[in-house]
Amino acid sequence: MAEDKVKVNSEEVVENTENQQEEIYEEIHSDLEAVQDEMETQRTGDEIAMWKKKLEEKEEESKDHYDRMLRLQAEFTNYKKRVEKEKSDIYLYANEKLALELLSSIDNLERALDSQTEDSKGNPVYEGIELVLKQMKDTLKNHGIEEIEALHKPFDMNLHHAVMREEAEAESDEVIEVFQKGYTIHGKVLRPAMVKVAQ
Repeated sequence: MAEDKVKVNSEEVVENTENQQEEIYEEIHSDLEAVQDEMETQRTGDEIAMWKKKLEEKEEESKDHYDRMLRLQAEFTNYKKRVEKEKSDIYLYANEKLALELLSSIDNLERALDSQTEDSKGNPVYEGIELVLKQMKDTLKNHGIEEIEALHKPFDMNLHHAVMREEAEAESDEVIEVFQKGYTIHGKVLRPAMVKVAQ
């Protein structure tokens, strides 16, 4: 009987031990799964953080490329405008050298007319010179070359070149005599007027 009791107790102990082992195993297994899940979550979180960082880097890179593209586009637009202006200036001022050389001939024709006396003003030679001079001036005007008005105007250093100053009954810095006429080409000074200025 005592043997039976010991046998029953020992079976109970074995059964209890097995149950405890199963519980411990299940507990450990559950803990392991929780740890694995946590590790998986953490790994996924780390990967997400890594991809987010890479995405931010690429966005920054893309923004830099876009800014560079905008700057290049603006530079190219400015370059195009500058080239077009230079091209238009070339066409606009292409006659500059030729006009400057013609101005010497115009000056000489005007001197020839000024040197004539009142008696000789009606003769055909005088009228011929006058006609040629008018045609030359008209031609220059058609190409944007115009005379600078200087006489009795205030002295302007951008348009006039003062070679003399003199006491005169005139406003201070007023042009009182023109030695050589000045001209502009499309608003730009081709040759400044050579003048005498009142003190």
